[in-house]
Amino acid sequence: MTNQDRGPDPEISGKPNSASRTTLSHIMTGNDTNLLGTVHGGVIMKLVDDVAGAVAGRHSGGPAVTASMDEMAFLEPVRVGDLVHVKAQVNWTGRSSMEVGVRVLAERWNESKPAVQVGSAYLVFAAVDADGKPRPVPQVLPETERDRRRYQEAQIRRTHRLARRRAIMELRQNRAAEGIED
Repeated sequence: MTNQDRGPDPEISGKPNSASRTTLSHIMTGNDTNLLGTVHGGVIMKLVDDVAGAVAGRHSGGPAVTASMDEMAFLEPVRVGDLVHVKAQVNWTGRSSMEVGVRVLAERWNESKPAVQVGSAYLVFAAVDADGKPRPVPQVLPETERDRRRYQEAQIRRTHRLARRRAIMELRQNRAAEGIED
């Protein structure tokens, strides 16, 4: 069992989702485009990682590093001139890990139409100390029904991540025991 598997540290006061909720906004320029003339997915992914890192750092009260990104979905293309808003919050916490949910919205810089969701992602961050070792984080305290739903969904994603990791490790051990080298 790792530190992350033990659950939140009861000696650290919890924090509500709203304490670390953050929005990062950025106007997309020609430097952000791919060969198709739309904004490169990697540019969006960097914004997602940046805002998620800020949220994780705020929630944990110190440095946090990206442990994984999963379920990055691109729903609509983003174009040059779009004003992109990347919104994030902590959905779930373990002992030293946090799942951060991110929504990506875009609107034309020169129109007054509502922003449209163009992407979403879930990232797991680990809080670390000055030596890079895991450190405890405050428990997230869901405030609304939406926050409670996100917390429950995050627990399901965590269960799936851990099961996938166990299955892969078991497969590798079995292949090694059979003398198969990868």
